[in-house]
Amino acid sequence: MIIRPAALPDLPAILAIYNDAVLTSTAIWNDTPTDLPNRALWLADRHAKRYPVLVAAEGEEVLGYASFGDFRPFDGFRICVEHSVYVAEGARGRGLGRHLVEALFEPARALGKKVMIGGITGGNAASVALHRKLGFVETGYMPGIGTKFGQRLDLVLMQKEL
Repeated sequence: MIIRPAALPDLPAILAIYNDAVLTSTAIWNDTPTDLPNRALWLADRHAKRYPVLVAAEGEEVLGYASFGDFRPFDGFRICVEHSVYVAEGARGRGLGRHLVEALFEPARALGKKVMIGGITGGNAASVALHRKLGFVETGYMPGIGTKFGQRLDLVLMQKEL
């Protein structure tokens, strides 16, 4: 397994992983799958901002991806970013999420970022544990602020000093 920058040919696999999370999990609080043009615009936006999109791959197969973006769109938040990481169902439990998140730290530092934030659905013990292992600390808990699949969702905010 290698971690490398994502390229246009990776977008169908990234799209499949993203849409699977939309349709089957509460990891993404969207209800509607997206399409390839949307993911192409997302990748172009990340590149324009010099924000990385990384993939974990075995050969040509993309097993997961991670990126970060602005936490909030105000000048005062310029020192922090919020990351996201998604792993294909068949590749979970192999440490790919940890490797992908770790690979985001240096690019964030190189851009002058001081804090990385993770927003995790309440009850996702595996994700909270992963973030703790990586040095993130819980800094916020927002009960019932979202909905998906007809249920109210809590949001756990964790952050790491870079």
